[in-house]
Amino acid sequence: MKLQILVPQHTETDDIVKVLLDSISMQQTIDFGEVGVIICNDGTDVHLSREMLDSYPFEVQYHLERKRGVSGTRNACFDHSEADYVMFCDADDMFCDACGLYVVFREINNGGFDTFVSCFREETKDPDGNSIYINREMDSTFVHGKVYSREFLVRNRIRWNDDLTIHEDSFFNILARELTGQHGFKYYPAPFYLWKWRDDSVCRHDKKYILKTYNNLLDSNDALISEFLSRGLMDKASFYVATMTFDAYYTMNKPDWVNQENQTYRNATERRFKRYIESHYDLWNAVPMQVKMHISRQVRDRSIDEGMQMEAVTIGTWLDHVRSLA
Repeated sequence: MKLQILVPQHTETDDIVKVLLDSISMQQTIDFGEVGVIICNDGTDVHLSREMLDSYPFEVQYHLERKRGVSGTRNACFDHSEADYVMFCDADDMFCDACGLYVVFREINNGGFDTFVSCFREETKDPDGNSIYINREMDSTFVHGKVYSREFLVRNRIRWNDDLTIHEDSFFNILARELTGQHGFKYYPAPFYLWKWRDDSVCRHDKKYILKTYNNLLDSNDALISEFLSRGLMDKASFYVATMTFDAYYTMNKPDWVNQENQTYRNATERRFKRYIESHYDLWNAVPMQVKMHISRQVRDRSIDEGMQMEAVTIGTWLDHVRSLA
């Protein structure tokens, strides 16, 4: 089998998972004998019906696992896989293009790849509740629209970090991308994966989601730095320390973070960042100034697009402030 689509299932019911499976069954000009789906239940009592799973022209494996969280359940899916390539999907998403898998198989048959990344489409809502669709560029924050060679992942010991349940995608995707050689990477500029809207999605509805979970992003980056160091990849560890540092600096210059109503979140994040930068200060100092300037421009441009208005203090002053916190 050439491709298996790996899906963790928590409380998603038949009607939700059916949308994803239906979208796979509508893919054009592919051999469904070369496609399989592996769904692992994350230790919940919400079980999918065998009747529904057996109604498709491709193999659907369903495994009941112990409670492991999203990262552990994705690892469980991967451990059951045997295909040449794997793609991680969320149970409440879908393919939005009937030719998406044709493109993936075309690249597989045209020499293969270690990592294949496409942009993806996000469904959001306007104030009246109407769906709006936004194209998102390739982004390590999301698992969406990415396909990996299984042999590449096994050979490089790339797995989801079981300790991460929020911002876990960043750890996995960045690690895989950085271990992919130049000739093993392929990019497709059109979206075929849809990140669907869900009314009960916390990260979509809670306006303070980033404020509340930024510490988890630091945890994810901390784990990534440790992984790079364990592999002797000092340059990559230093680069991502600098990227995280500039991200934290510019993030805390955004209006929400400056707002006194969110001071509790800001204080907690600054103290968490103090632990982070104290652990990695030597790596931060090892980054050449020219590289820091390049990273700064990239992160600043993105932050301005997200609503940052101006820097309240220089990054040097801010780092001194954070490191002086009790």
